[in-house]
This record gives sequence, structure tokens and C-alpha cells, in this order.
Amino acid sequence: MLYNKQPLSELLPTDLDFAVEFEPTKVQDKKYVINGETGEYLGVVGESFNCANHTDFFGGVYDTVTEHLDDDACKDMKVKWNVAKHNAWAMMDITLPNVTALIENDKHSTEVGQRIIALHGIDGSCSNQTYFGAIDFFCTNGMIRGEHDKVRRKNTSNFSMDRFINDLTHSQQSFYAQSEQLQQWAIKPLFIADVKSMLETLLKSDRTVEKMMGLYHQETAVRGQNVWALYSAFTNFATYADERNGFSLRNTGKDTEAISMFTREQKVSQWIDSAPFKQLIAA
Repeated sequence: MLYNKQPLSELLPTDLDFAVEFEPTKVQDKKYVINGETGEYLGVVGESFNCANHTDFFGGVYDTVTEHLDDDACKDMKVKWNVAKHNAWAMMDITLPNVTALIENDKHSTEVGQRIIALHGIDGSCSNQTYFGAIDFFCTNGMIRGEHDKVRRKNTSNFSMDRFINDLTHSQQSFYAQSEQLQQWAIKPLFIADVKSMLETLLKSDRTVEKMMGLYHQETAVRGQNVWALYSAFTNFATYADERNGFSLRNTGKDTEAISMFTREQKVSQWIDSAPFKQLIAA
């Protein structure tokens, strides 16, 4: 191995490094999920529920990525973490800054880099999942591809990496194919009236349409009036939730912000796979 691979122990937040314990509840067929380090009760699951701890799951994903992608791809890898539900839910967000593609038109150019996302929940809140996608280095907006690019796994201690390894070996080819699509979007012009009409059909809410049109206008000032600008408005919505884009999250008092933001990424993936969007860009 030519690059200096960091061990996962140096990357994993210490708050995620704990054993998962269980304790029966007074309800038949239910048990508590407990943080073995702090003793905190994290959730209630079915009696047959079982799961790996975060360290084992993310360690398996991380080792698989670093062992099955070449050294050049893994060099300078960036790993970011998002957590929710008092550390019961966690997301490892890997960016490969050496696997890139240039997206450009006569107004703007930017690089996108390959992205690998792994989700893990120990309280039954999600199954083990991995996604492949990209990140726009110009604005750090993340993007994930559609449902067909998702690898799902049952949340179990007997997690199998077989399909993940297969998809991982094809992930760079898929990334470059996605980048070619983004390049076509960068040179595909759109009319503002058509964009607004599509958004009205897709989003239903007048207020949401107004805010998304505001983001689209911001993006067109940089990228031009094209599909790439519209998609960048979508990914902006999925990346920020504050005064920068007007799409703030409601304060529910629950530790679920990271889940809500990833749900936005999934929503964007659904939007670009929708009939209204496809009809717009095919016109």
C-alpha cells in the first residue's frame, strides 16, 4: 500500500465506539437497546432484533473501501460523520478527492468527486445501507444517485459485504457515467417559465416553489440557465438548512437533524427520477 492509511480508530468519533447491550422490557417481545459505555437507553426493538456495533459495521465498510479501491483513489480520502438519536444512528460520509470529473460550460466550471455513504442504526431506525454518489467541490453540495444505486443490508451482526464489494468495484465507472450526465445537464438550456411550471407540479406548495426558484436564480447567476443549475438548487436544499437557502429545519427538540438532512438527499434523488423533471429536461 503506497499511501498512509489511517486506522478507523483514528477516524471514528469516540462517542460511537461502544458495545450495544439489550435488556428486556415489561412489554412482551420487546427489549431496550442500551449504550454499553454510558448505560443510556437508546430505543425499544423487537425481541429478535440484533445488530453489530458502529465500530464493527463502519470498520467493515472502511476496510472494504480501502482494500478494493486502488491507492490513488484512496489517497487523501476525507471522512465526515453525522450522528443522530443520541448516537444510535450514524452516517459515515467518504469523499475521494482524487476521483474527479470536470463539469463545465461557457459560463462556469467545477469539479465533482466520488462519494461513498454508509448508514448504520442500532435502534432499528434504519437498515445497514451504503450509497454511491458525488460531491460538487465548488459549493460542497452532496448528491446521491437513485434507488437503483443503493445497497441495502438487513441490520444484523452477520452483515455480508459480498454485494457491496461487487458494487464498489464498479463504483468509479458509475461515477464517471453520472459525471457525463451532469456534463450534459450543464449545457442543456432551460426557460425560467418551464422550470417554475415543473416545480409547481413537483413540489405542490407555492411557498416551497418560491424558495426553490430563489435558489435556482442564485445558481443560474453562476452556472447559467440550465439543468445543472436546477440540480444544484436541489442539492443546495439537501446540504444546508439555514438562512443561506431559506429551508431551515423545524426545531422539534429531538436529536434527528442529521436524519432529516439525509432524508432531503433521498428526496432530491426522487425528484430527478420523477416524471415532471424527466419531461422538463427532455423537452
